[in-house]
Amino acid sequence: MPLIGLIALLIALPLLGIVGAWVHLDAQTINVLTQQMHTVLPGYLATSAWLAVAVTIGVVIVGAATAVTVSLFEFRGRHFFQWALLLPMAMPAYVSAYAYTDFLQYSGLLQSGLRQLIPDLRLPEIRSLPGAIFLFIFTLYPYTYLLARNALNERGAHLMEAARLLGTPLAARIRRVALPLARPALMAGAALALMETLADYGVGAYFGLSTFTTGIYKAWLVMDDRIAAAQLASVLLGIVALLLWVERKGQQRLRFSSVRGQHSDAPETRLAPLHGSRQLLAWLVCALPILLGFVLPVLILLRLMWREFLHQEIDPYMNAGFDLLRYAGWAWNSFRFGAIAAILAVAVALALSYVQRASTLPPLKLWLLRLVTRMASMGYAVPGSVIAVGILLPLAWLQVIAPRNQIGILVTATSFGILYAYLVRFSAVAVQSIEAGYARIPTTLDEAARTLGSSGWRIARILHAPLLWRSMATAFLMVFVDVVKELPATLLLRPFNTDTLAVIAHNLARDERLGEAALPALTIVAVGLIPVLLVTKALGRR
Repeated sequence: MPLIGLIALLIALPLLGIVGAWVHLDAQTINVLTQQMHTVLPGYLATSAWLAVAVTIGVVIVGAATAVTVSLFEFRGRHFFQWALLLPMAMPAYVSAYAYTDFLQYSGLLQSGLRQLIPDLRLPEIRSLPGAIFLFIFTLYPYTYLLARNALNERGAHLMEAARLLGTPLAARIRRVALPLARPALMAGAALALMETLADYGVGAYFGLSTFTTGIYKAWLVMDDRIAAAQLASVLLGIVALLLWVERKGQQRLRFSSVRGQHSDAPETRLAPLHGSRQLLAWLVCALPILLGFVLPVLILLRLMWREFLHQEIDPYMNAGFDLLRYAGWAWNSFRFGAIAAILAVAVALALSYVQRASTLPPLKLWLLRLVTRMASMGYAVPGSVIAVGILLPLAWLQVIAPRNQIGILVTATSFGILYAYLVRFSAVAVQSIEAGYARIPTTLDEAARTLGSSGWRIARILHAPLLWRSMATAFLMVFVDVVKELPATLLLRPFNTDTLAVIAHNLARDERLGEAALPALTIVAVGLIPVLLVTKALGRR
């Protein structure tokens, strides 16, 4: 039992390290904070606030429109759009940023073609705050769409039918029945999308935006000021904690929208059919987010990769960066880190979930164990840059106290540090999956096994493991995919001469070598399709 508590404490340690930066408020700390308040902090707050407000409004509008369309109306192609609207979940925002930059910049395909018709035409710059808002909306709206769709599928059609029988017009039914019913789900999805926006580093760095995440990176590596980095990280951590609280409140309110007491022999509710212009409008509402969030970026990246391949065939010396052997090395690093981190996360999740299920601790100790476990579960909502600073900051303090210790070298010069960051960041994903699997196993099975003399280890190995293999496989795949896509923590903590697909795509795009960045970026998208297919399959069984 103490070992389990120690594991949970180690996972929560980086967050405690960030909070601990405020314990000793000396003159230097106060001076740095004052300087930040008069220089960079207002810019970080303003940019992050604009992103937060605009992205929230955008994902709510797009998610509500698509969820209402596919959940409450019947039209040709509805079943295709139900799962296709999840495809942008596989597209990281920074990958979409690379594609749209090449397509929409002054020398890009779109503006070059339009200047043939209008010579003086110049479109707005995509690498800007409005451009970032556009990318985040069309890559993160699936959060609101998925939750709102589930809420509407449970009771929306029944209540809409009842309102129709009472003579309520269609527009009023949507406004007074469907949208209020989906409101808690939309707010919970918006909170998740907002946390992803605040955690982003790739888009902000590539577009030159002054956000909290880019500010943390600059403060640590460019300014070499760990105090400033810790203060910025703690402010962002507080914002994320508030958003996480809002999201959990929204999830609690979702319970009031669930169906209870319905019989399987109840007549199926007929969805409102759409024809003619209304069907065209439904196609437009559903197809536009898929096109902008997934199809168009993928096509642009494929074009970039093909163009780079053709140039290399013509002149291999001028395009030496497009090297399949080097690509294989980057892919191996990504998949190796992903597999190791996923195995560790599943093991930790199994241990924590089993102890909470079978624990006979006194109430106070059990409460403390659950508290530390919940703190560890908060890691997924915390940006990777914050976790990286939370790991590096205690090392800096330890280096001052004991200059000859080798812990800093172990963390920064080997794979230990990056795997530790991945475990902190993504163990919550595995814990949620394993806990969901344990919820389907009656505790009476454990009691029966104990009466037959089975030990706790034998129960976990013989009884639980076969029943949890689907949950363990899902947890492994989800953590694996998240590790492959992770950028800021990898940039800060990766070992020397060890690049991953995410890091190399970012570095190549930053150097305007978008053709070479296309292949690793497309690989990340292909790996990101795995959870989308899992979610689609799970929804299809409902």
